[in-house]
Amino acid sequence: MVDLTSEMAALWAALGPAPGHRGRVVQIAAAATGEGVSTVAREYARLAAVRARRPVWLIDADLAQQGQMDAVANEPDRFGRLGKAAIATPDGSIFFAITPRIMDRAGKPVHPARLMSARPCLGGRLWVTRFAAEHLRSGQRAEAVSDARYWDALRKHADTVVIDAPAADRNDMAITLAPFVDATVLVVAAESGPANEPLMLRDEIEAVGGKIAGVVVNRSTYNPPAFLKRLTG
Repeated sequence: MVDLTSEMAALWAALGPAPGHRGRVVQIAAAATGEGVSTVAREYARLAAVRARRPVWLIDADLAQQGQMDAVANEPDRFGRLGKAAIATPDGSIFFAITPRIMDRAGKPVHPARLMSARPCLGGRLWVTRFAAEHLRSGQRAEAVSDARYWDALRKHADTVVIDAPAADRNDMAITLAPFVDATVLVVAAESGPANEPLMLRDEIEAVGGKIAGVVVNRSTYNPPAFLKRLTG
């Protein structure tokens, strides 16, 4: 287990509590694979759930490599036992599409939302999603859609929605979702790849109307370069 309590407390203080009248959507993203996005997203969601007035949702948006629900299940001492699965959408909307479409045995199209479920933990304070990628056949793929409906629907039922986005070197999910979230937090690992990659991702997110709220470095002893310090304000 990686203890990010102090880092997540600092991120919580920087972002502040969610507005009382609506939930807030925070996307956690990185330029390259292996920066620790999933760990940061999970730990921030846990801290937010403990402090929140309403439930917190952790959306595992890495549809090709799901792992959040298994990670939570493996730490029952910190997250509690997972509850029964429920549909992960309050109104039938969802943030991705599947092409070619999935068909049932009767030849009718299956709505993509049916492939995503959510299970509660922390006594119902935190809900974690899982996409059933095993139901996809060869040639089918799930991709993010440029639509705010799912996030607007979740805001009505959650204090905070935390999105674990796949790394930008694998797909454009983080950039596609950026205009529809309240803030994107970049994760940079110590001794990671080229220093310009996070800067390029920041520029791409801001170009589509997204907002960069800050940077989390996954080692407290790491001294980030000047441009990363400027990103955090």
